[in-house]
Amino acid sequence: MIIVGLILMLIGFVAAIPILWTVGIVVALVGIVLLVLGHNGRRIGGRSHYF
Repeated sequence: MIIVGLILMLIGFVAAIPILWTVGIVVALVGIVLLVLGHNGRRIGGRSHYF
C-alpha cells in the first residue's frame, strides 16, 4: 500500500491532479499505520502479519 500511495502521489504531482495527490497521501498513511501495527505484534484482520 505504501508503494501504491507513493506512485499515486508522484502521478498526481507530475500531472497536477490534486485528487491523486490526496488519495496517494491517504493510501500511504494507511499503509504505514498497518505496517507499524503489524510490527508491534497486533493482529490485523485476523492475520498476524500484514504484507
